[in-house]
Amino acid sequence: MKFYRMMKEDVSTVFKKDPAARGLIEVLTCYPGLHAVWMYRVAHFLWQRNWTLCARMISHFARFLTNIEIHPGAVIGRRFFIDHGAGVVIGETSEIGDDVLMYHGVSLGGVTLQKKKRHPTIGNNVMIGAGTIVLGPINIGDGARIGAASLVIKDVPECAVAIGVPARLGMGFSGKELQEITENRLPDPIADAFKFMGRQLETIENRLAGMEKTQGISMEDKGNLEDNKREIQRIFSPFNEEFIHGSGI
Repeated sequence: MKFYRMMKEDVSTVFKKDPAARGLIEVLTCYPGLHAVWMYRVAHFLWQRNWTLCARMISHFARFLTNIEIHPGAVIGRRFFIDHGAGVVIGETSEIGDDVLMYHGVSLGGVTLQKKKRHPTIGNNVMIGAGTIVLGPINIGDGARIGAASLVIKDVPECAVAIGVPARLGMGFSGKELQEITENRLPDPIADAFKFMGRQLETIENRLAGMEKTQGISMEDKGNLEDNKREIQRIFSPFNEEFIHGSGI
């Protein structure tokens, strides 16, 4: 009965997290991420009872069938969904909480050959974007969002956003703001730093312009300066301005 309840939860999760899901038969037959999770649950059941060879064989078959590799020794919570799925690798000592959303190409890898905890621990309600690599026995806090194609090698606090290579943190988001953040609208901490410096320089520039005006000094090459400023803003402002201001970025 426990397996049956978890299977029902997994199917419901697909409908909640993938707007492309249209019907039950489609979900049951055309979602390799769902198939991989189900076969992992069987393999993990056998692994816990020391039927390690059978568990690895099921895991290997699941990899052949779905292109998703989940070691049967990993510990995965409820309502785990792998969208698209291709290229996902989850190592032996990985731990994943409840309600985690993971996209294709994600690797939860180790950085040591020693037989100890060497893979990441992922909290509840975490989203990990496509192509992301998370390495080592680090912790990803509850509610965190990891941007696509990031390299995460340090802990990520709860409700933080990490993006980049190596990943840098953006923090201070409310629960509602985190819900509204999607994979292609994650903030960029480096861009935020450049925007902050730009605002500070603009303040200094305005003060200098006021001083020059009182002294009767004309400012030369202002046009070129404005053009350069607009180009920098264009490069480091890939996001919708309304979203940026609304999120307090």
